[in-house]
Formats: sequence, C-alpha cells, structure tokens
Amino acid sequence: MQVNDDVKADLALIREAAEQAGRMAMGYFRKDPDVWYKDGRSPVTEADIAVNTFLRETLTEARPDYGWLSEETEDDHSRRHHERTFVVDPIDGTRAFVNGEDVWCVSIAVVDAGVPLAGVLACSARDELFEAASGGDARKNGKLIAAKAAGTGRVMSMPQTVYRNLPEEFARSIDRSAHIPSLAYRIAMVADGRLDATLVKPGSHDWDLAAADLILRNAGGALLNKKGEPVRYNKKSVSHGLLIAGPERMLPELKNVASAIDL
Repeated sequence: MQVNDDVKADLALIREAAEQAGRMAMGYFRKDPDVWYKDGRSPVTEADIAVNTFLRETLTEARPDYGWLSEETEDDHSRRHHERTFVVDPIDGTRAFVNGEDVWCVSIAVVDAGVPLAGVLACSARDELFEAASGGDARKNGKLIAAKAAGTGRVMSMPQTVYRNLPEEFARSIDRSAHIPSLAYRIAMVADGRLDATLVKPGSHDWDLAAADLILRNAGGALLNKKGEPVRYNKKSVSHGLLIAGPERMLPELKNVASAIDL
C-alpha cells in the first residue's frame, strides 16, 4: 500500500504542529505551571490550555473544513458534520507533566470515517517523535519501528485497577513494568517493542488513543476492544471500555484475558 498525497500532506501538517506544540509545552515543564482540576480529579495546566489554543488556531486555519475534537475544548459535536476531524490531546499524561516526569506527549491524529489516517506523538521531554500514516509504516525519530512479532516476551504495563483484576494464571505469567501515565506513550512503547503489550482500563477517550492506535497498527500490532474489534473514533460518544494493545502473536490470549475481566 502507498500513502495518498492528501494524507502525506496532513501528516506533514500535524508533524510540524506537534513539534511546535511540544516546544511550547517544554517552556512550562518543571517550571511550576498553574494547575487546576476538572471534576475535582483530572489536572489541567496552563500549558495544556496554551498548547490547545495554538493547535486549534494552527490546524483549523490550515484545514478549515476539518472538524475538531480535543480534551481541552468543550465538545459541541459539530465535528460529526465533517468528513475529517483533528483529534487532539494537547498534553497526554498531564499528571506526569505536573510531577516533572518526562513520560508525556502531544498527541494529534486526523480521523476520517472513524479511522485514523495520520498520527503524531511529540514526546518532547524525551526528544522522541512517533508518526504514522494510513497505508505506510510507523517511525520514531525517522527510523522504522515494529512491535515484537516473535519471541516469548511478556513485558506489560497497565494501571493497578486492571492488574488486580487479571486472571491469576495470566498475572503470574507476565513481567509487569512500571505504569506509564501517558496512555498514548504507553501504546507507542508497544509499537516500538519496549513493551510487549498493555491493557487499557475503561474510560479512555479518542484523544488518548487515535494517534497511538495508528502508530501501533503500522508497527504490526493492534488496539482492540473486548470483542476483538478495532476502535472507532469520532462517534457520538468518545469514551471507550476495556481495550487491549499488542502484537498479533499475543492478541488471541489478550482477548481471552479481557473477556474475563469485569471492570
């Protein structure tokens, strides 16, 4: 398969925007930015808002006929009237950002008919840039990446709420890595082989997933729901249930594990 010219153009657009947004976020990182909480639980910083404003102005000016969905913009559902939509998390992993941890990223995807066509993760505190386009490959800092297609590795990262509900036999069979608070970055770690797989607790959203989903798919893996179906985006509801992410070799087992978990 080849990448269409319009998708190439979209990838170039969001790559440049993500890199600029990452540099903007670095201007606040580890410098005590103002922090407040949505619903008393989810942190938001002045960096999130500044990056969101920059990306919305930049991207919608370049593509005025595209819809917009972002964690930091109230959703008026007008995005559903557009063929293509930007799906954005200005800073995925805000808790890590607030705590001075470097596992956060700017996440941007272009979604068409529920499917990501282009995706970029700018992980600026680690000098890492992941990118993918539909019909193409997956790259990190310009170099090809691939999920672990062979071998017996079982290194996984997941939230404690998921881990404690794993079937006992499966839990004993894996090597649990430290939890990665940025979901997008955690999926990217599966895509580049640092993790073998991950489980995603219910309650993730399109902006956490869309870009990383495409990167993983192009790297030879998949992000699936409990039924084993690909995730669809830009639907009326942008929230998702329990998900699995891993290479083809682990998907049947992960699906069985997910079906046994009740969260």
